[in-house]
Amino acid sequence: MAAAANVYAFRDGRTVPDPVLEPPPAVRVPHPVPLVIDNGSFQARVGWACPGAEPDPRLLFRSVCARSRGAARGGGAQVGNDLGSLEPLRWLLRSPFDRNVPVNLELQELLLDYSFQRLGVASQGCVDHPIVLTEAVCNPLYSRQMMSELLFECYGIPKVSYGIDSLYSFYHNKRKNSISSGLIISSGYQCTHILPVLKGRLDAKNCKRINLGGSQAAAYLQRLLQLKYPGHLAAITLSRMEEILHEHSYIAEDYVEELQKWRSPEYYENNVHKMQLPFSSKLLGSTLTSEEKQERRQQQLRRLQELNARRREEKLQLDQERLDRLLFVQELLEDGQMDQFHKALVELNMDSPEELQSYIQKLSLSVEQTKQKILQAEVNIEVDVVDTKPETPDLEQLEQSLEDVESMNDFEPLFSEETPEVEKPVTTVQPMFNLAEYHQLFLGTERIRAPEIIFQPSLIGEEQAGIAETIQYVLDRYPKEIQEALVQNVFLTGGNVMYPGMKSRIEKELLEIRPFQSSFQVQVASNPVLDAWYGARDWALEHMNREEGWITRKDYEEKGGEYLKEHSASNIYIPIRVPKQTPRTSEAQASSKVASVSNSCEQV
Repeated sequence: MAAAANVYAFRDGRTVPDPVLEPPPAVRVPHPVPLVIDNGSFQARVGWACPGAEPDPRLLFRSVCARSRGAARGGGAQVGNDLGSLEPLRWLLRSPFDRNVPVNLELQELLLDYSFQRLGVASQGCVDHPIVLTEAVCNPLYSRQMMSELLFECYGIPKVSYGIDSLYSFYHNKRKNSISSGLIISSGYQCTHILPVLKGRLDAKNCKRINLGGSQAAAYLQRLLQLKYPGHLAAITLSRMEEILHEHSYIAEDYVEELQKWRSPEYYENNVHKMQLPFSSKLLGSTLTSEEKQERRQQQLRRLQELNARRREEKLQLDQERLDRLLFVQELLEDGQMDQFHKALVELNMDSPEELQSYIQKLSLSVEQTKQKILQAEVNIEVDVVDTKPETPDLEQLEQSLEDVESMNDFEPLFSEETPEVEKPVTTVQPMFNLAEYHQLFLGTERIRAPEIIFQPSLIGEEQAGIAETIQYVLDRYPKEIQEALVQNVFLTGGNVMYPGMKSRIEKELLEIRPFQSSFQVQVASNPVLDAWYGARDWALEHMNREEGWITRKDYEEKGGEYLKEHSASNIYIPIRVPKQTPRTSEAQASSKVASVSNSCEQV
């Protein structure tokens, strides 16, 4: 919400818990349709691949869980949109991802449970829908093995297909009969990838990754603003930084030239964005009248009295129970039940009846004193409530006090320098500055500095190459003909490429990289965030009745959890090769012969 002079208010949005959705009949008739899950490190998107219906994902939620310490496994956990606002739970948030690779399968199971439950999967004991799941580029075999084990063993799915989200987005935006080669620049929450695609297949050997994305940009922006506004450290949260990145940041076509523009006061005044933090117009401690202060003291006094009364009652109850126990043991002595009496003394850790009698006297005295204190406190409270009118002073005392004042006036010249000032009435302190402006964050060069880190990682001290250098490095690994084919279809996808000016910046970098008068084309995904899910849905509908790309339970049991059936949008499967051990049969035979000869010699 924008106001005058480029002032914007933080939305501080809260997510609404997802209801349990009723699946349409078409997802099970005539057979269960595939379930598409875009398993992103920032956000998960889940929906049905149902022909003729359900064109959009039905669930969109953050890929985080919050579980209180000490809670049992799977118990007391909040997932996704059930969290509401993330900031109060920031220290409890856990993600199943390390960078963009799922490594904590216990948390991943919570995310899948949330998805299946809210989608209304009604099958008993298992999920009988095929699943299309996205995974990281060059996903480690161990991560895929654990994911397959979770899906087949825990959920009992019939089959699964793994694919790369950026490749799904690439094929979803590809026009019919267009070239199937290209260079994909995919920038997400944790990583940025440069992926060359040749003749419709990923060239995994020349893929490159930059370990920077939206998460690092938000952390860098938070650090910048906290250094700039040390008085608002608590208000500069990661959620608000992500909101600034999504709505107020942009990519500079020429970073140095843009910084020079910001040095102009006129340009700064016209382009600065002022983010209004929430504040109270009432200055605490300065606008309180004496009556309000007195009322606060009375409230605090009443709270302390109530707390002390509660503690006395608890102490009285405990002492009374112990006294009743000791009196019961004394009755055993009076009734002559000596065996039970001695057993009770041993349990009470006492040695003699005299010691028991002294404890009974002490406890009785303590109980009586506690009762007296409780009665006295109740009387005091009643007096405080009833006697609210101030006492009228006695006239004789008042006359005496006036005579004392007159006698004190004789000594006034001696103490003129130390005459106390008359107490001034409490007045409202008016601030000497604009309180609303004090609670504003002025976003100037921060708007371009935070997203610039994917082009210049050295801004945050990272010893990595930026996007431009990585593109050049990837292109240099191919001959000129293939380079020309790749740059004719440079494709941008991922949530971190949605900054204004991203396309023009990539075009400028390519213009500096490519030879003079060479051509290239840069295309941005129609929906960089959701196109991966749309592409996976398109693939699932096309391959619903085929065997290509699907890993069945039989494949899982025979070839292991790391097995992958390749398809146009998948990774390249490189099986684990166990090094062969050198045969030791000849050595074993020789040693056995030596042992047999020695045994025969001993027998002779």
